[in-house]
Amino acid sequence: MTTTDALLKLANWLSPAFPVGAFAYSHGIEQAIATGAVTDAATVTDWIETCLCHGAGRNDAILLVQTMHGGNVDELDELARALCSSKERLLETVSQGTAFAETAAVWGGAATPRAYPVAVGLAALEAQCPERETTALYLQAFASNLVSACIRLVPIGQVEGQRIIAHLQPVIETVTSEALAATLDDLGGCALLSDITSMRHETLDVRLFRS
Repeated sequence: MTTTDALLKLANWLSPAFPVGAFAYSHGIEQAIATGAVTDAATVTDWIETCLCHGAGRNDAILLVQTMHGGNVDELDELARALCSSKERLLETVSQGTAFAETAAVWGGAATPRAYPVAVGLAALEAQCPERETTALYLQAFASNLVSACIRLVPIGQVEGQRIIAHLQPVIETVTSEALAATLDDLGGCALLSDITSMRHETLDVRLFRS
């Protein structure tokens, strides 16, 4: 596969238009906004950067890379599920991963339900997509979805949202490089406030998002 072919496929798979239902999940940030922990562009940026560097973003990137390295898919899927800190986080990764696998099967991949990073990694491996670009675009999609949620909820403007994404680009590049060099022993995180808000979101009375 040429680089152009691979990038076109990745751009489609990780586009907001690809039907995995990402728009329905806020990764707990809705709860953070409701309690006043996230109130403006600066706090949005800090929150998402923490998730990328120390939370689910980093772990997902490592799991994705290990899948593309040909790791045991069943074990990686179990790890991805076990690392979810709440019921909603588990729903988020399993629902999106299942939808991704079913839709990506149009390109000839397996439609077996997997946690989201494992499903993406498996499809990318089968399609011979480049590891660095796959990982970076996955993290970009993760960050962009949270920014989109904040545009609706904080609210922040569309232009401010793009400023945040631009600010996070070097962060995404750093996390990508770390994930490419990591092993399963490097899994883990310390985004405790994000984990707690995800748990508390389960009982939020009025909400727009499923997580």
